[in-house]
Amino acid sequence: MNAPLPETTVTTKPKPKERTRRIPPYNVILENDDHHSFEFVIEVLRKALCCTEQRAIQFTTEAHKSGRAIVWTGSKEVAELKAEQIQSFHEIRAGGQKLGPLGVIIEPAT
Repeated sequence: MNAPLPETTVTTKPKPKERTRRIPPYNVILENDDHHSFEFVIEVLRKALCCTEQRAIQFTTEAHKSGRAIVWTGSKEVAELKAEQIQSFHEIRAGGQKLGPLGVIIEPAT
């Protein structure tokens, strides 16, 4: 007859807790601009950021009064994309005068 097998115990090492690393956020900052019209800036923000007209007016007014306004915060890659999208619009005045893109920078959020 076969002898009974000895009882076995299985133990596992606890896994070390994994720490998720947060990606640091970046701000997209609209700089004050004395060349472009308020209407143009508002339309650009509405199109590039898909924000409401009221929100775009708030951003534009803040940039005009304080010199800059944080218009979007998120990952660096998306912040770069949003800045590029904002800068892709160019205002052309009635006399054919072409104005450059809006002043936009990205910087790490504090």
